[in-house]
Amino acid sequence: QVELVESGGGSVQAGGSLSLSCRVPTNIYLRGCVGWHRRQAPEKEREGVAGFYFGVDKAYYSDSARGRFTISLDNSKNTLTLEMNDLKPEDTGVYYCAADTTCPFPLLRAAKFQQLSYWGQGTQVTVSS
Repeated sequence: QVELVESGGGSVQAGGSLSLSCRVPTNIYLRGCVGWHRRQAPEKEREGVAGFYFGVDKAYYSDSARGRFTISLDNSKNTLTLEMNDLKPEDTGVYYCAADTTCPFPLLRAAKFQQLSYWGQGTQVTVSS
């Protein structure tokens, strides 16, 4: 049973910052991929926010996240952190970390993201205006 450990999130006012962390197994950290998707409302489709491919050390961001969100790595803990700045009310939602050693492309597309095998429990982010 592969487990992704998510932490972070919370509530903040618009313009504030939050971070989300996702700890993954070593085999994924060495050669896999990790992404974050969010669900803004139960009836809405999940939206890809950010992703990272370890094989090429490259991060990808959605148009809404680019320039405000940044992925950083902690190699000593096999942990990725999504730093979210200048948060907006529309960033509110449940954020899910997912990972795999087999990496679809593009990772942020919902149909591709759903192919990932390992998922975190989800973390709530609430941004008030």
